[in-house]
Amino acid sequence: MKLAMIAGIIIACIAIAGVGSYLLLKPGTGPTSSENQPPVGPSPDEGITVQSIDSTYRIASGGTSGWFHTGQDVDIMLSGVDFDNTGGSLLLNHPMDIATDGTHLLLADTRNNRVLIWNSPPTGNTPPDMVLGQNNFYANNPGTGKNQMNWPVSISTDGQRVVVADTNNDRILIWNTFPTTSGQPADLVIEGVPRDPMQASNPSHIKRVIEWPWGVWTNGEKLVVSSTSSGTVLIWNSFPTQDNQPADVYLGGNFLGTPRNITSDGVRLIIGDHNPKSDGVPLSHAGTFFWSSFPTTDNQPYYFYMDEPYDPNGWMRGDFTPDGKLVLFGVRLHIWNSFPTGGSDSPDVTVGESYYFEWGDGSNVKYANGRLYICLSNGNKIVGFNSLPTSSDATPDFAIGAPDINTNTLETNYIITNPNPMSDGTSLFVPSDFDGKLYVWKNLPDESGAWPDFVYNLPFAPWDGTLFENILALAGKDRVLIWDTLPRNGELPTRQFEGGIGSATFINLTGVALDGRYFYLADRDANKVYIWEGIPDNAADPVFTLDVEWPTRLSTDGTYLAVAATEASFDRRVLFFEINELSSSSQGITLTGIRVNLPQQVMAVGGHLFIADTGYNRVLVWRDISDAAAGDPPEVVLGAEDFEETTAEIGIDKLFMPGAVSFDGDYLWVGEFKFSGRILRFSPS
Repeated sequence: MKLAMIAGIIIACIAIAGVGSYLLLKPGTGPTSSENQPPVGPSPDEGITVQSIDSTYRIASGGTSGWFHTGQDVDIMLSGVDFDNTGGSLLLNHPMDIATDGTHLLLADTRNNRVLIWNSPPTGNTPPDMVLGQNNFYANNPGTGKNQMNWPVSISTDGQRVVVADTNNDRILIWNTFPTTSGQPADLVIEGVPRDPMQASNPSHIKRVIEWPWGVWTNGEKLVVSSTSSGTVLIWNSFPTQDNQPADVYLGGNFLGTPRNITSDGVRLIIGDHNPKSDGVPLSHAGTFFWSSFPTTDNQPYYFYMDEPYDPNGWMRGDFTPDGKLVLFGVRLHIWNSFPTGGSDSPDVTVGESYYFEWGDGSNVKYANGRLYICLSNGNKIVGFNSLPTSSDATPDFAIGAPDINTNTLETNYIITNPNPMSDGTSLFVPSDFDGKLYVWKNLPDESGAWPDFVYNLPFAPWDGTLFENILALAGKDRVLIWDTLPRNGELPTRQFEGGIGSATFINLTGVALDGRYFYLADRDANKVYIWEGIPDNAADPVFTLDVEWPTRLSTDGTYLAVAATEASFDRRVLFFEINELSSSSQGITLTGIRVNLPQQVMAVGGHLFIADTGYNRVLVWRDISDAAAGDPPEVVLGAEDFEETTAEIGIDKLFMPGAVSFDGDYLWVGEFKFSGRILRFSPS
């Protein structure tokens, strides 16, 4: 199911990083004094660089009043251009697939909810000629019409027909003739059943399921679709001619987990799978299934299975050349001179020794007229080779969507992955575990698209951070960095802990918080929340250790410690601990007023409560945290019109996997996770 798929994604991303939320005694007093707290291990500024950005923006005045209301609009957006604004035809946002018939080049510009089309394959940074899913090159709002898209991931064409996996709309869009104008609506739609986990797992319904389609392929005769959330690949033996035409063959069996990309030449079939299985048992890494001839019966077994030759954490996808070579892209680019005969057949050439392919979940490679075009999702561009590479140290010849092959326009436009905004009412601090950076706005911006004033490049991946009075702490993996003065002007941290504190050995820190009494750290992989009196010295043992299933981000308002246990049992994903009653045997109060799905942050602040309900694409709001602890339902939902709506969307009143929240008394800041990177500001009114 889609929600299970998101859970797997969140697990993978949390494994990268570290920590979460609030703080304690005044600087210069007691155990927080830097005089009494020498750093642990290397210098706390070791490996840190700070970049000053020439940034100007309107400054927010604050002084808001009132409260939030369900479905309200967002004020401004950071980590992007603006609402319904892509920045133009060549500013991409995590493109996730590429297609060509030798005459045209098509790109699924996923987070901009559009498909870009060049009428001839470009050899440089040439603007596209058309756009589908939008009426112009600047709009990017999602929609459900035949001329709209919501997070299109994959695309394929035979030169006449165009097929798009409109992923978050759970449907396939088909143009029967090649589009000639921007915004042209699709001719056919193939949709699945509603998002119902019980239905999707019921064999009597499986042949109708298209949930979160991630891959499409066609040669104009056959059509193949991967339904990622239902763990199914659907095959039409002849190209569909009507809406919702059922497939002829369904692959699922005991080997497909979350099938992604599809590669074929019309004879052979290759399926990349993010979470493959062996005899029904999930494997610990991604992989790729090969059929030497097209499957003709339901659940037909694959011929062989192959790990990505360079890194088994990747799966492969790609294209065939006219002379029979197989080109697959995983973590690196691999070329076989002929179709492999088994999973141990090594590629004849692997490219990536001298050039780092910023691949990502949606990257792909296609061959056209002697050239190779590679879509780099995390690199935010297409790179091209003018001929098929023959050596491991080959580098691309040109780029599309960037001024050169090495520029990442996500970085140059300060588009952040996994932003975790924290505001003290004056400045905005945004760590990112994926980027390994800390972004600082020294003043609160009051306009969309504002660039930060400083960017810190960090030697670790900060999963979360916390602010209290004049102190900032970041944590992730096995490290905590602390600034005793908020770094509004590029100051370096003053101390750090690495590896552990006292008897607490760090494995994977995912939560941090502070209040007037305690310092808290959550270690997800240890299933522990450690608590010290004040910020400890190197040798101090925790005064309490809570047993919590997979704890992630933490926060405290001085009365309650709020714990997000993102992937714990459904009834223990949000926990409240009364601070005055803390002990190592405390079990916590569970949230009973509403069901949440994969919440990444539970923010207790100023007596209020905000939950980033990541899997349901919303933020839940209680004005009084004690009401939530008592089992009362939330008063407000943000990102949706009501408590039943859970669709992921970008837009001025929508949310796409919110993962972090911060309320500074005037504004609520929300950072979106994994498949969106916006930072959004809501104002009470």
